[in-house]
Amino acid sequence: MIRKYLLPALAVLGLGFAVLTVVNGSKTIPPAQPFVDPAAPPFKSSVAGTGIVEANTENIAIGTLIPGVVSEIYVSVGSKVNAGDPLFKLDDRDLKAQLAVRQSALHVANSSVKVAKASLSDLKNQLFLAESITDKRAISTEELDRRRYAVQIAKAKLAQAKSDVVSAKAQIEETEMNLDRIIVRAPVDGKILQLKIHPGEFAPTGITQTPLILLGNVEPLNIRVDVDENDAWRVCADTPAIAFLRGNREIRANLKFIRFEPYVVPKKSLTGDSIERVDTRVLQVIFSIEQTGLPIFAGQQMDVYIEAPDSIQSH
Repeated sequence: MIRKYLLPALAVLGLGFAVLTVVNGSKTIPPAQPFVDPAAPPFKSSVAGTGIVEANTENIAIGTLIPGVVSEIYVSVGSKVNAGDPLFKLDDRDLKAQLAVRQSALHVANSSVKVAKASLSDLKNQLFLAESITDKRAISTEELDRRRYAVQIAKAKLAQAKSDVVSAKAQIEETEMNLDRIIVRAPVDGKILQLKIHPGEFAPTGITQTPLILLGNVEPLNIRVDVDENDAWRVCADTPAIAFLRGNREIRANLKFIRFEPYVVPKKSLTGDSIERVDTRVLQVIFSIEQTGLPIFAGQQMDVYIEAPDSIQSH
């Protein structure tokens, strides 16, 4: 008897579970509330865009012309530097040894010039004495020609010795230039935003995925705003713009128009992936943050509103 009612009971329970699942699944899930309320547009009509805070020189990725192992670091994150200040130095032992060898070669070349000059003076004196003999029978024509040729050979040796001096000096200048190059210096006044190289690490040449040092002038900060290409026609130069810091809409900054980037570029969604997804194309507008002392840092995102008309009348 139990088996007779077991299967129908299980079927009823399964049907009831399926109905309950469908009912629960059909309920509308309320949208998640944002952690922070978004900023409200401050203008009656405006264009909104996402802005990235950056240095007014743009963020400069510092590299090195010569690869090598870092021996000294002269700055730290947050350090203020002037153009020409040293940032870091590569190991210079091989170049110093090369410089010593080339300086010795220059000393030898200078000595060779002195010897060549003395030899030329001696041969010139012998030729002068030979040509001063009035009795042509006292010296043969062959001997006189031999002395003339000896003077010409001595002149050529002196010229070669002088060329060796010039070459040795050029090699020393090359080594001294390389010694100066291994000290990487700041190209502009600015602030160290990132420091990703340490003593003992190898510094490669060329473009690296992570800059060795990121440098920029942050007084004042700039903000690069992506404006959708569909709204680009509405943005005009010298129009008011306000930026709100993400995470705290109470922190706002008035913006001063600097320039348009004249080339419309693909927009990249800031997903954090190594390969970003291209959504659309955007016009990049550069503004300067007028206020100072705000807790705003390079690399932060801000919500930017640019006052703009709904339509532009053509004439």
